[in-house]
Amino acid sequence: MAEYVSTSVSDANQAEDAGTQQQAMIEAVGLSKFYGQFAATRNVSFSVPRGQVCGFLGPNGAGKSTTMKMLTGFLAPSEGRSLIGGFDVSYQRLQAAEILGYLPENGPLYAEMTPRSFLNYVGRTRLMPADVLTERMEYVRSTCMLSDVWEKAIGKLSRGYRQRVGMAQALLHDPDVLILDEPTSGLDPNQVHGVRELITTLGETKTVLLSTHILQEVHAVCDRVVLINDGAIVFDGATSELGTDGSAMEERFRDLTSSNS
Repeated sequence: MAEYVSTSVSDANQAEDAGTQQQAMIEAVGLSKFYGQFAATRNVSFSVPRGQVCGFLGPNGAGKSTTMKMLTGFLAPSEGRSLIGGFDVSYQRLQAAEILGYLPENGPLYAEMTPRSFLNYVGRTRLMPADVLTERMEYVRSTCMLSDVWEKAIGKLSRGYRQRVGMAQALLHDPDVLILDEPTSGLDPNQVHGVRELITTLGETKTVLLSTHILQEVHAVCDRVVLINDGAIVFDGATSELGTDGSAMEERFRDLTSSNS
């Protein structure tokens, strides 16, 4: 396993505080998940404060999606705790869900519904007031560029459009925390650019944990990077410490995950 690197964590934390102590909105505390003798993750710990866009990186099978599922309460950890906005996900799931928007990898959608009916269903399930739901549906329709398919069955949409419907449901209730697993998967270059701009804007007031395999995307939108390999954190620091451009980040990524080579 590659050596754990944390050379810039204290500097990054000082910059984030900027004279005021910020609450950790996402907290992983010793998260481990075991399947028999196999450890999908082992003692994963990190926190993300409000207003930060944090990239969560790692090779396939490193434990990214497993960690995200434990953070959001979709998967129970074998050991450790997950907190969203200070709420323990294991015991305060509903309170955490109120402030959390989650886009899972290949998230479940109802194929027979349209984006409009699906988002209306999601909002009513969340008990959103009718006037607020109407306003937020208009917001996500525009923001996620869904107008052209608003009344089409989700099952007939392209992968890129389905991904945008998933993003819309994550944003619908205007959450304080966003956990996004491969949000630009299946999107064309113009759509990718739009999502990157959206994430940058959201990061000004919200907390975003972003998983992606596109290192240029991390360089473009993330303040910080947490890198996981073989189920354990091997790097946690400012994005610039991982590399000043996509090529340098790729080389550093390979160095830190060489055990998978």
